[in-house]
Amino acid sequence: MAIHELFAYLRVDDADKAIEFYRAAFDATEKFRLVEPSGRVGHAELDFNGKTLMLSDEFPEYGMRGPNASGSGAVTLHLHVDDADAILQRAIDAGAKLEMAAQDHFYGERSGSVLDPFGHRWSIGHSIEQLTPEEMQRRYTELLQQ
Repeated sequence: MAIHELFAYLRVDDADKAIEFYRAAFDATEKFRLVEPSGRVGHAELDFNGKTLMLSDEFPEYGMRGPNASGSGAVTLHLHVDDADAILQRAIDAGAKLEMAAQDHFYGERSGSVLDPFGHRWSIGHSIEQLTPEEMQRRYTELLQQ
């Protein structure tokens, strides 16, 4: 078995607004969309600088709901960027809610998180140092023993 790619696929309560938000917050570009006669987006693909995010409107008649409708936000999307502070601010300016301000972490990354207007959590970070898994574990253990 060969896995060639893995795509995140989001359900949102207003795909048109979500696409506009992802454009404004993360400079995503729309590759294409498929629209029902009713206007509901059945499938859209956005390009995040060479990485694809798929999304659609909710389809409650098939049990497909976004996190706002279902009350569940168990998934976090992580964007690894050049400047986490700048992208976090851009997302906030576009309508996201700050969950955790950017800060330096033991695992060698500066990151923070926002909740987008559609209920999806985005962790946004950039590298501040390169660490081995062993060093990350040592720091993690030390942190938890405090």
